Amino acid sequence: MSGVIVTSPPRARAEDVRALLGHGVATVHEAMGRTGSLGPGLRPIQQDTRIAGTAVTVLCWPGDNLMIHAAVEQCAEGDILVVTTTSPSTDGMFGELFATALRYRGVRGLVIDAGVRDTAELRAMGFPVWSAAVCAQGTVKATAGSVNVPVVLGGQCVRPGDVVLADDDGVLCVPRERTGEAVRAAEARTAKEAAARAAFAEGGLGLDRYGLRETLVRLGVRYESYEEHVRNGTVR
Repeated sequence: MSGVIVTSPPRARAEDVRALLGHGVATVHEAMGRTGSLGPGLRPIQQDTRIAGTAVTVLCWPGDNLMIHAAVEQCAEGDILVVTTTSPSTDGMFGELFATALRYRGVRGLVIDAGVRDTAELRAMGFPVWSAAVCAQGTVKATAGSVNVPVVLGGQCVRPGDVVLADDDGVLCVPRERTGEAVRAAEARTAKEAAARAAFAEGGLGLDRYGLRETLVRLGVRYESYEEHVRNGTVR
């Protein structure tokens, strides 16, 4: 397999990245029509951390981290490294030394559909990671791959320069052309949730606020007292 390293791809606007950072993964996912999630397989090695940045993508062979070394050179302030492999791998392809090199360049974190190691050190240095596995198994540096090409994680295509948003709920990708739309939609959803939160804090019910009583009627759900329920023979 031969590979390619694409230099200076277009990136999403920095102001849109900053704006999306103010909203959680779940909020932006819902606001964008429940799209963009990279799935439940990518989990954080830390807690209570949220990052947003532009993707530098890496395609590696399983058990081979050569192209991560090549990708470091392509990273800039505000990027997030996004790594996947040509077939499933759980080997520990990334650790503390990579994080040290990336932090120098202003990289905000790592998303990898494979394994990482040195997790205690990564947490101690405050370098956020979302991975599919944690594994001490090391790797070789022998096979060509690619940097800054479209990759697929969790069934979602991530392109270089797309926005990656990650927190305790998982990882989300927003296409770079849609970041302005995503910001507006997330702000509107956040305002809607704030109004609902205030109503619920005063005793409001989702049944009324979201018009769900009509949904229950349409679905044939009925209310019965306990006595009626016993009399109808449902309870024994």
